[in-house]
Amino acid sequence: MLFPLAAALLGAATLRLESCTVPGVSEALRCGTLEVPENRTAPGGRRIGLRIVIVPAKEPTPGAAPLFHLEGGPGVAATAMAPLYAVELPEYRRRRDVVLVDRRGTGASNGLTCAVDEMRRHLEKMYAHDEVVECRRRLEARADLTQYATDAAADDLDDVRAALGHDRIDLFGLSYGTRLALVYMRRHPDRVRSAVLMGPAPTDLAMPLHHAPDGQRALDLLLSDCADDAACHRAFPRLREDLRAVLDRLERAPVAVSLPRAPGGPPSTYHLTRGAFAEQVRTRLYAPSSRRSLPLAIHAASRGDFEPFLEPLRAGEGGPEIAGGLYLSVTCTEDVPFIDSAEAERLAAGTALGLYRVREQRAACQEWPRGPLDPAFRRPVDSTAPTLIVSGERDPVTPPRLGEQVVRHLPNGRHVVIPQGAHVPAGIEPIGCLDGILLRFYEKASAKDLDPGCLKDMRGPAFVLPTP
Repeated sequence: MLFPLAAALLGAATLRLESCTVPGVSEALRCGTLEVPENRTAPGGRRIGLRIVIVPAKEPTPGAAPLFHLEGGPGVAATAMAPLYAVELPEYRRRRDVVLVDRRGTGASNGLTCAVDEMRRHLEKMYAHDEVVECRRRLEARADLTQYATDAAADDLDDVRAALGHDRIDLFGLSYGTRLALVYMRRHPDRVRSAVLMGPAPTDLAMPLHHAPDGQRALDLLLSDCADDAACHRAFPRLREDLRAVLDRLERAPVAVSLPRAPGGPPSTYHLTRGAFAEQVRTRLYAPSSRRSLPLAIHAASRGDFEPFLEPLRAGEGGPEIAGGLYLSVTCTEDVPFIDSAEAERLAAGTALGLYRVREQRAACQEWPRGPLDPAFRRPVDSTAPTLIVSGERDPVTPPRLGEQVVRHLPNGRHVVIPQGAHVPAGIEPIGCLDGILLRFYEKASAKDLDPGCLKDMRGPAFVLPTP
């Protein structure tokens, strides 16, 4: 069965929605593709097909604004979230549709993926020069890599909104998805009914300038949490010294480790570097579920046993799939050019990560084309749309100070902090507390009367301890 809907903006093709099935969901959803110009200043040129998956309302309410879920990365495909809304969190689609759009450059929307050795990225060097050069060469055969930044993606979303026939929409942004939401709120202010920004990434963040100090802040909180936990402290009484020992050893020389390049494949030898180790520690602070095993991994590594550190990679737990070319097209345009070397050195001083991420991304961006950027892009986003901002106190990449920065320009905004939260809520309980707050906010499109009191009672899982 087809669901034709008109799409008039910029000459976009008609959007036709068909019944479809997606992995992880047994019921039929609705799927379609909307074509948009790759270069939005030249609508007669090459076009991109935007992949759309709609999780339909169970009890449709006439006129209800749909919820647009904007994923992070940048580079994660939003349509991969279909099982979350269809199966795990059905309350969000009880009375209105949830719309998932693979933003340009991700998933099936001309995904800008790079063929790289992921284990090499995790263990040795984030951006190997040969892989970056080859990725650019391959992608430029089918994409203008200067046309995939956030402004164009925000206008794409509005084309989808118009094609679906909605006057206003609700937004949910996670991590980079909050930047996309903020830019949409600025470029299409009359189309936003309400927005939730979880782990906000402002337009002037200049990633990864603050990765080292913000990651160190979260790491220090982890060390303190372990010291305050009787069982963790008993198992790892010198955790800070353990971490220093590992970093010092890797500073002297990389350590050879064996892992399959792909799950189930033959083992390959990699040489674990100090920078890669510190970056893995930082990324595992993103969620309570992954942060819980860090003390054991650090302690064991300090004694020469890197297996607990390697286990998540061996199990394929390296995080969501990110379109690496899209990540570079965004950050090499919106972030890296605005990093000041002296400031980067000052912020990285005394941190575990140091200048590793800044140096890696700067080197990659020297080989990647920089797109055009509106001079006003990095200014704070002012919006009167009702907005709820959610931060995790233990977030290593978008800590609460950024939520405070964003909410100053949102007169109808409110900022709440999960004391035991990190960057994403995976593993923190009771998750129903957070979902209840978000659902009440969306119902009323107002944050004024929300009671976030239960957030203080949310807790992450217990630390992983050595097996007796």
